[in-house]
Amino acid sequence: MSSVDTGGGEQKKGQPQKINLRVDFTPMVDMNMLLITFFMFCTTLSKPQTMDIVMPTKDKDLTEEDKNQVKASKAITVILGEKDKIYYYEGEPDYTDFNTLKVTDYTPEGFRSLLLQRNADAVAKIRELRIDKVKKKITEEEFKEQSSEIKNAKDGQVVVIKPTNGASYKNLVDVLDEMAICSIGKYAIVEMADGDNFLVQNFESKGALSAQTGGK
Repeated sequence: MSSVDTGGGEQKKGQPQKINLRVDFTPMVDMNMLLITFFMFCTTLSKPQTMDIVMPTKDKDLTEEDKNQVKASKAITVILGEKDKIYYYEGEPDYTDFNTLKVTDYTPEGFRSLLLQRNADAVAKIRELRIDKVKKKITEEEFKEQSSEIKNAKDGQVVVIKPTNGASYKNLVDVLDEMAICSIGKYAIVEMADGDNFLVQNFESKGALSAQTGGK
């Protein structure tokens, strides 16, 4: 305990009596220690949160013909539009037909349902792995290793994500969340091409652009 002594010397006749003032600083020390502990605790909890993005891997064992077949059968291109719209096409697009582009939304019955249908085999296998992990048949490390092999299989689903200028940051985060929910291991974020912009504009105009260009 600390004190501050404000008294001074011997009291003289006719002067008011001076009193020693003692200030206890112990509560201040306790409060400072609590504040330091609080800030240390909050600093520990406030760790930066990161999101793992797994890009499609290059397989040197596949021929160019095999790669094209994989792209056509397993690839889906997702275009993030404005007003929370999701445009998509499967395989290679047909620029002469505006119906080659389809639209959905971010609800579970929309984009998530589409991915679950296309990636049904991988989703079922990973679900079985989760059951085995709960039953202690496999360890956490074995679960991560086997699930990674399933997601990144050669014939696995590939998703190409193309945000437009009208898409929001939230739209991109929501789509990346769906990659994890639907067990998509191979996906990439790429820029919009001129052909993609034409597809969106042609879809919104119900084929008016392709009619004007004569399908070229």
